[in-house]
Amino acid sequence: MKKTVKSKRDTDELRAEYDFSTSETRPNRFAARMKAPVVAVILEPDVAAVFDSSRVVNKLLRSVISSLPKSSRAKTAKRAHRKAG
Repeated sequence: MKKTVKSKRDTDELRAEYDFSTSETRPNRFAARMKAPVVAVILEPDVAAVFDSSRVVNKLLRSVISSLPKSSRAKTAKRAHRKAG
């Protein structure tokens, strides 16, 4: 007797019921590292390949910010504060 192979389409169905109970959840172990406000940025792969860590990215961004004229920095800070609030 031949085995029938289920295609992905057959197995990609919604279940009748899902269990979202919190009994198996764990606290976020990285929450203590995140101080408000936190902004997550997704880098394109070619850009991400240049940097070893977030520390290096932050260092470069800070140097770029420090080279901006003060008037541009103030506008950028106000704009960022408005979005975060």
